[in-house]
Amino acid sequence: MTLSAAAPCFVCRKHQERGPLLPGGPVGEDELAVVSHLAPAAPGRPGGPVYLGHLLVEPHRHAPGLADLTDAEARAVGWWCTRASQALRDAAGAEHIYAAVIGDHVPHLHVHLLPRYPGTPREYWWDRVDEWPDARRGTEQQIAELVASLRDYLTTAQP
Repeated sequence: MTLSAAAPCFVCRKHQERGPLLPGGPVGEDELAVVSHLAPAAPGRPGGPVYLGHLLVEPHRHAPGLADLTDAEARAVGWWCTRASQALRDAAGAEHIYAAVIGDHVPHLHVHLLPRYPGTPREYWWDRVDEWPDARRGTEQQIAELVASLRDYLTTAQP
């Protein structure tokens, strides 16, 4: 799918520009997909601390949804979801990882990976995990430290 210059895709732009929209840089990537941490500031988010460990798995190529992926991209996105979830569990201490594809606001596939950390009250499980007042939140520096830890895990742990 080709995008017009008048309506650039936020995710495609994020992949091209990197910078503050990928705090700490990519957690992991290959030629087809990238894993990154949710940025503190983005369209619809004013900035400030965000839920630590909220990762996004996205194809590099513009693809609005799961049905738009090539077979190779689907394998890559699935593989990165698995590896990033293992890193959240083993390196960040998550007890469970939720995955969601919503696609209502940004027309570029992004799989949300949301870790649930030990001690999270049941009423905040699943789509409210980041609403818990005592949830782990971090600034860009704390995100960068977590990303470095996750990236280190991914480069040293056997798949």
